[in-house]
Amino acid sequence: MRASRPRYASSMDRSEIAIFPLSNVVLFPRVQTPLHIFEPRYRQMTEQAIESNRMIGMVVVLPDHLHELAGNPPVYPIGCAGRLAQAQRLPDGRFNLVLAGIARFRILSEPPRPPEQLHRIAEVEFLSDPYPDDERERVVELRRAIIGNLSVLVGHADPSGAAGFTTEAFGEMDDATFVNSLAAALALHPQEKQGLLDANSIPERFERLEGLVSFRVAELQSHGSTGSGRIH
Repeated sequence: MRASRPRYASSMDRSEIAIFPLSNVVLFPRVQTPLHIFEPRYRQMTEQAIESNRMIGMVVVLPDHLHELAGNPPVYPIGCAGRLAQAQRLPDGRFNLVLAGIARFRILSEPPRPPEQLHRIAEVEFLSDPYPDDERERVVELRRAIIGNLSVLVGHADPSGAAGFTTEAFGEMDDATFVNSLAAALALHPQEKQGLLDANSIPERFERLEGLVSFRVAELQSHGSTGSGRIH
């Protein structure tokens, strides 16, 4: 029997949304992420999102609980809500999606759900990404440092690792899109990406990203020309 459509409660800063726990996908605001949906519970989640607010909350499973992915593992409290930009239903019931990140959130609770509700629902508080005017000069310097370090890494990367990546592609982006796009695009560890998502402001996210990229450059230089330059 098909599950009844949930009644999502919402306000200006709180909402009940479906959450999608994964081990290695971190969604950021202003960034699009492709997803392939095949499990029955997440097919249900997708169908209900299409019929309601088209919103899905992406969250990352805690590292010590990856073996519980088939169940209801604990997740990081900070996630990112995305809106379905594309949803293609395949003949066998699977879906190909493109999810566009819109806002970070903090999980407040997971209310009880009826047996026919296969996927998880959470009450969340939406979070802003403030960007104070007095931090903009510092962000200019951090952005310049990130681009410089990326140039070093790309110059040492193997062709498959560097394919399609150029710093010029980010030249016209505003600061928030720049830092979020790089945070999503670079092959960082999921916990490192989670740390970037956790940052409480755009300047703080820049600072954390610059630290990660600078560390990779230092690693590369300490190993001489034997390093690949990839961010991993």
